[in-house]
Amino acid sequence: MNATATTIMPTTIRKFANRRLAREWKTVSAMLHIYCRDKHAGNLCRDCHELMSYVNLRLDRCRFGEEKPTCAKCPVHCYQRDRREQIRVVMRYSGPKMIWKHPILSLWHLFDGWFRRPVDLKLGCK
Repeated sequence: MNATATTIMPTTIRKFANRRLAREWKTVSAMLHIYCRDKHAGNLCRDCHELMSYVNLRLDRCRFGEEKPTCAKCPVHCYQRDRREQIRVVMRYSGPKMIWKHPILSLWHLFDGWFRRPVDLKLGCK
């Protein structure tokens, strides 16, 4: 990600068909905002906004729907290799900060990781 980009771009509120995906979107969105605010000194730079759009697309096309596990436990890697590394960096940085900034989302994410049952490998993302 380009650390010098400070262009503030508007974010859109995404509506998903089910609560699970909507909560996943809120969690990733909050993580990206924390990361970009701290690392790029702005609301959302162009690179972070592009990553957010990519995450939105992947969540929108996820066939697991309500049964979607957390990304760490998902049997299908639907992110491109470079995007997967980008989001991993964002999550590694923002994860510990989420406990203080967004405690409810953090707890839901933990519960989803602990209590989600395994999904069928034949499904996957589009």
